[in-house]
Amino acid sequence: MAATSVIRRKLAAARAAMAEGTPGADRGWPLALARAARDTMKLPLEVPSLRLSRGSLAELLEMPADRSLFAVLEGPGEGMGLLVLSPPVLQGLIEQQTLGRVQSHAAAPRKPTRTDAAMVAGLIDAALAGLEQALAQEADLVWAGGFRYASFLDDARPLGLLLEDFSYRILQAEVSLAHGTRSGEVLLALPAEGRGTIPSYTAPPPQEDCDAPAFARALADRVEGATSDLQAALTRITLPLVTIMSLRVGEVVALPSAALDQISIEGIDGRPVGQAKLGQNRGMRALRVTRSAGQERPATTPAEVQQGGNLIVPMAEPLRQAG
Repeated sequence: MAATSVIRRKLAAARAAMAEGTPGADRGWPLALARAARDTMKLPLEVPSLRLSRGSLAELLEMPADRSLFAVLEGPGEGMGLLVLSPPVLQGLIEQQTLGRVQSHAAAPRKPTRTDAAMVAGLIDAALAGLEQALAQEADLVWAGGFRYASFLDDARPLGLLLEDFSYRILQAEVSLAHGTRSGEVLLALPAEGRGTIPSYTAPPPQEDCDAPAFARALADRVEGATSDLQAALTRITLPLVTIMSLRVGEVVALPSAALDQISIEGIDGRPVGQAKLGQNRGMRALRVTRSAGQERPATTPAEVQQGGNLIVPMAEPLRQAG
């Protein structure tokens, strides 16, 4: 019971921490990026390092590299975010789709085009959806969930007018494409004050401490109330199959080794559980147990049988009195 109390305290502490907003996006985003690249482009992608920070709009606009692709995101409550693909990452994604592989030598940086944006939009949406799924039970879902690709910009200058001037949560992921063939940065910036759905935490109903004696009594009642089918075997004989198939109603089968005081009581699996002798009870055929399976010798007196316990098994037909 002490261990149960410790587990309950740990679960309560974990739920409280989640409600207070423990970080989760920094763990979910690398996995979401890797899965999106694998599923949409069959491209191995790894995230060797990631940094989560807060910054103003002015600070955010200074972070992207020149000639990056700027994907504008739309989210809950008309919120807007930004995802930036650095030139090496963008080139690697385009090469994977057009050439089937990421080339070892990087091409000269160029200005992103609308075609580039259309080719990576599916990966962006898949990564954002994966992040939202990973945060289904995390407090970070409030600010990181519900965003999708909306449009792209080839220049950072319009972002100062397009995005709202408040604090942003910024995830800067250093990614490696095709097992290190190409590397660069993927930057995700979302409004710090989230407008998304607050995850619901369903607390399990409180459980009473286990009452061992009460449990033992309840278990005993269930076990003792269970039924068990027994069958009485007077004797067993072996006959040829042709003889058995030719038996007719009214024929008499000899039982040379049968004894009314040596009847075997067996379970449904044929295993003997005791011996009995034939008797009667209220005009019905019945069996009196004379020896259980664990006894060395049969009981010889009624007193011994009484001490061992009586099992009266009424039979279906009344006992006929011998003349």
